[in-house]
Amino acid sequence: MSHPNYRLNLRPLRTPRGVSSLVGPHGVGASPGDKKSKNKTARGKKKSIFETYMSKEDVSEGLKRGTLIQGVLRINPKKFHEAFIPCPDGDRDIFIDGVVARNRALNGDLVVVKLLPEEQWKVIKPESNDKETEGAYESDLPEELCGSHLPQQSLKGYNDSPDVIIEAQFDDSDSEDGHGHTQNALVDGVKKISVCVHEKGKEDAGAPVTKDENTLMQQDTRALPEKSLQRSAKVVYILEKKHSRAATGFLKLLADKNSELFRKYALFSPSDHRVPRIYVPLKDCPQDFLTRPKDYANTLFICRIVDWKEDSNFALGQLAKSLGQAGEIEPETEGILTEYGVDFSDFSSEVLECLPQSLPWTVPSEEFSKRRDLRKDCIFTIDPSTARDLDDALSCKSLADDSCCWEDSPQSQEGDPGKSSVFPSCGLDGNQCVGQEIQHLLNVLVSSNFEVGVHIADVSYFVPEGSNLDKVAAERATSVYLVQKVVPMLPRLLCEELCSLNPMTDKLTFSVIWTLTPEGKIVDEWFGRTIIRSCTKLSYEHAQSMIESPTKSVPEQELPPISPEHTGEEVHRAVLNLHGMAKELRKQRFADGALRLDQPKLAFTLDHETGLPQGCHIYEYRDSNKLVEEFMLLANMAVAHKIHRVFPERALLRRHPPPQTKMLNDLMEFCDQMGLPMDFSSAGALHKSLTETFGDDKYSLARKEVLTNMCSRPMQMAVYFCSGMLQDQAQFRHYALNVPLYTHFTSPIRRFADVLVHRLLAAALGYREPPDVEPDALQKQADHCNDRRMASNRVQELSTSLFFAILVKESGPLESEAMVLGVLNQAFDVLVLRYGVQKRIYCNALPLRSHHFQKMGKKPELTLVWEPEDVEQEPVQQVITIFSLVEVVLQAEAPALKYGAILKRPGTEGLLDPQVEGGVRSRLSSRRTEAASLAQPSSPTAPPTGF
Repeated sequence: MSHPNYRLNLRPLRTPRGVSSLVGPHGVGASPGDKKSKNKTARGKKKSIFETYMSKEDVSEGLKRGTLIQGVLRINPKKFHEAFIPCPDGDRDIFIDGVVARNRALNGDLVVVKLLPEEQWKVIKPESNDKETEGAYESDLPEELCGSHLPQQSLKGYNDSPDVIIEAQFDDSDSEDGHGHTQNALVDGVKKISVCVHEKGKEDAGAPVTKDENTLMQQDTRALPEKSLQRSAKVVYILEKKHSRAATGFLKLLADKNSELFRKYALFSPSDHRVPRIYVPLKDCPQDFLTRPKDYANTLFICRIVDWKEDSNFALGQLAKSLGQAGEIEPETEGILTEYGVDFSDFSSEVLECLPQSLPWTVPSEEFSKRRDLRKDCIFTIDPSTARDLDDALSCKSLADDSCCWEDSPQSQEGDPGKSSVFPSCGLDGNQCVGQEIQHLLNVLVSSNFEVGVHIADVSYFVPEGSNLDKVAAERATSVYLVQKVVPMLPRLLCEELCSLNPMTDKLTFSVIWTLTPEGKIVDEWFGRTIIRSCTKLSYEHAQSMIESPTKSVPEQELPPISPEHTGEEVHRAVLNLHGMAKELRKQRFADGALRLDQPKLAFTLDHETGLPQGCHIYEYRDSNKLVEEFMLLANMAVAHKIHRVFPERALLRRHPPPQTKMLNDLMEFCDQMGLPMDFSSAGALHKSLTETFGDDKYSLARKEVLTNMCSRPMQMAVYFCSGMLQDQAQFRHYALNVPLYTHFTSPIRRFADVLVHRLLAAALGYREPPDVEPDALQKQADHCNDRRMASNRVQELSTSLFFAILVKESGPLESEAMVLGVLNQAFDVLVLRYGVQKRIYCNALPLRSHHFQKMGKKPELTLVWEPEDVEQEPVQQVITIFSLVEVVLQAEAPALKYGAILKRPGTEGLLDPQVEGGVRSRLSSRRTEAASLAQPSSPTAPPTGF
């Protein structure tokens, strides 16, 4: 099931003698405070650098007593000696100083820490940059909130962002988290908002800070106010090694050619500085590496850590594979996938044997007696034009023309198990509906209600529980959408043919069908297994054309093929009716307190021959995306209530915790300092503030985009969980969606959590036996889905970052307006409006005569004095403050796939190209009231939305 190099049968290696004496400034090299650990004891034995881990029994007891704390380790990608874990009470993160205190744990590991004595806690200077007190988050934004992931090819909408929501089908972007996918993919990590700054730093803002500036202070802390201290700790145990222990990087010879080590080992230098340097046996290296090391200077390798001794600063590892030349798309992509543990191998013969062997496959005759037959209904899909895994379809028909709300079906004739308990079936067949059904029909005729269906591919039919296919899907847990391709969770025969709701073929589905008023109010609800025959495959562009032409038919040549049983007018009418109800549903959701944080998503145009990016644009989230989003959210919420009602202890749900308290308080203080009237009391209040505080001129819209970006940082990730594992049902809530129960049901082709939910729903409706799984076992599955989802999100971000860096290299320099979102003493951060990326601009990279930092009140301000281009000219002064609008140039830098931002000299900016400026205005304006959660790239494959 796995890639040949994905899991290796690694042999144990002995620790090389003298390892601890070869310490460099990179990777796991000790931080300044670690140097004292390198001394050797008498008799030549090396002194342990790292503490021995506590026993499982002591750890368990310590966690129960509260003397130990567990959490996920985050290592600062800019300063590898700084690490953090979240504080359980939501206060400021707990600080872990140096590699020694980290005790061989890697980024993402679930660790147990012990707090240090208070006199060893980190002292936060009043003027210090608050970014130094929190860990850098890579992609912690809840997908349901924003739709922040970069567009992937086959996405539905790109994210699962919480609507804030909506979980776009992008891939795992849930709009649920309230943020659309954050375009942090192009940044090393989510940076914390900076309110305070060093008054007198003389070093680059991004350079490592000296011990007395940034780490533990050996001084009497008793006289310091509590707010000036940050709790600090050391790692005493690794509960779970969630980091893959794999890294991409480069091979180097050891410096000392006369040492014993030189004849046995080479040094592996990871590209990610948060991973330690690794000794690898020379016998694992290319045969001529020792004699021709320069031939491999630009070759990327994959290395896996196999051991890390207590007495060694460096880990021991084995080379797994040579990837190819650094800077090329495929080697870099394979490295990203391997580092994040994505299994991209071909499916084994044992797995493929689980699939139907007789092709072409047709629906078995016995299924027609078990399912509601909807093949005559006007049902259609709406997806990105490049999508191939179509797992959801929609239907909508007016009930004014029907003689009965529900067609006869096996279920309706014996009491429909899928019928809502609020509207029980009368138990009579169609010929006996003399009383209740006639009255119901009269009500329908008066109100002109609609029957609306969401039809989801019945993937669980093809994935038998306990089969080899089921095991592999559970392990992969999610499809991974890259810019140029997708790594599927299931074999392509299922993803693109058997399960995909392709037009004009009979398909097995699981449906939620409502009777809705034109205002979107639910009158009736039904769940059940169905058979559909989609009449056409609409793209978002097709549906948008229909929405924008309500009184005029869309020309037939502009539409995809439609089955002869239905007409383009019928489909057009259904789309318009769905659009009308979706607008009402969306309006009501936000009135009820939902939040959406719009984050820009990049889509690329790729060269068909080379695969290189030819251009990029910010994906536009339009009414057709919102239409699909609303009904997917409605289905997910309906299913959540259904499975929880039947299985209160064993429902797989999805919750979104409130924002992190400390970061939210910092943001509130920042907004107060900037004179911004923001209300952070609830998700709905925040959404209202963002939509009402700013005007619609270009500057105001840019300020809103920057503030939206800042608001996404305190947000936590939405996570799957088993309902029986949380005692307080208030913790079930979804903050961004502002609903009590939520789950994922609508994307089973690409998310295993949805497959589990389908099985629960089937059991709740009596189609199968109740699940034989204990809450703690289901929680383990939920945890694994959460881990793989986070890894998938990060891989998607890195893929977008890779392609954008290549675009800058091949097509740059690129110019754009940018807005300042943070001011430091020698640098400032900007949001590049045209591309949605964040970059830091350093003063020492600019032709300045001088620069000066000060605070005007509490607002940081950096004054730049530019060196005149002509000796006869006077120096030009430029003041940089938060929300300053500037022009920048993105240009490639010497290292492969690195690019930087340079500030344009005042007076040389010039206006943006009118088309670009218009695009910025249009993009910002279209998100005045909500954030985009779906993205559709123009690349070959499109990732799903996050519903």
